[in-house]
Amino acid sequence: MPAVQHFHPGLDGVIACETSISYLDVENEEIVIRGYDLIELSRKVKYLDLVYLLMNEKLPTADERNRLEQELKKEYDVPEQVMSILKLLPSATDCMDALRSGISVLAGFDPELDNLSNAANRRKTIRLLAKIPSIVANSYHAIHQQELIPARQDLSYSANFLHMITGKEPSALEESAFDQTLMVYSEHEMPNSTFAARVIASTTADMYGALTGAIASLKGKLHGGANEAVMNMLLEAETPSGMEALILNKLKNKERIMGFGHRVYMKKMDPRAMLMKEALLKLIEEKGSRELYDMCIIGEEVMRREKGLYPNLDYYAAPVYYLLGIPIDLYTPIFLAARTIGICSHVIEQHDNNRLFRPRVNYLGPRGLHP
Repeated sequence: MPAVQHFHPGLDGVIACETSISYLDVENEEIVIRGYDLIELSRKVKYLDLVYLLMNEKLPTADERNRLEQELKKEYDVPEQVMSILKLLPSATDCMDALRSGISVLAGFDPELDNLSNAANRRKTIRLLAKIPSIVANSYHAIHQQELIPARQDLSYSANFLHMITGKEPSALEESAFDQTLMVYSEHEMPNSTFAARVIASTTADMYGALTGAIASLKGKLHGGANEAVMNMLLEAETPSGMEALILNKLKNKERIMGFGHRVYMKKMDPRAMLMKEALLKLIEEKGSRELYDMCIIGEEVMRREKGLYPNLDYYAAPVYYLLGIPIDLYTPIFLAARTIGICSHVIEQHDNNRLFRPRVNYLGPRGLHP
């Protein structure tokens, strides 16, 4: 008799690969990145320190971090042909579709596209990290017939990214808050988009192809898009009392409330959400009215009381983005931009120790039929 094959819907709990990149230690409430706790890193270092860590398996010195930033700045420019194509996209184009198209076109300009060596993949990672902020920001501007905003060499990586989106030079607090959002979205073990990228990379497809597949995965509302849905819900609610009434009505109608629950964090609050909750309060204190913060607190209390669910990262990242002046349509593309370093790290690891993904199925259909 054939061995019994156990089916795990959604591959829930299935170990798909071995990695030294990251691990979700749910019991100890720790997101491990190359041996470090992501939340502690987010409080003590900057996004580019994390980029360096993921690429080099150690935190950088000040000089090493500065050299990384200079490498990125040298690669900021996006080919004019890419921007010209973005300008041709219909006004109804979803920003994730625009980003996916931009990365696909960008691939043709990489001289090392089909070189899958570790060194070449690392150089491609730098190019992608350098150019994706411009593609994210300016694809939005192009779709909305707005003037494109060039990268600024005099700003930090995170400040430049935010400036290209909003057209305004961010304050120190705004830059810090945005930098933290990039950090908490940077890497999270094996979500759908990262798994999709590794599956694609396992065929020896190039990094751009793997990243394009990840973008398509992240566009799905069950993976990305939750932060956008959260902000739209907050705007619809308008007030703290309105937030409670709106959520209760949605629950009554058996609607899904985005921003709550997580496949991994089932019984506890996502630790990244706690960090964004703190960032939101700091921004509220600088900018004035607490009403948005109070709405979030009410929503959190209602969902815990009614469903026993806790906020995930998207719930508190959404209002942080909103107070930073970021258009809602860009919330998920920014998620992808931040996650690029994590996805590229997984693609590099896959290429370096490759085995083609080829799972099997439990067949439920008929047999023995004849024409």
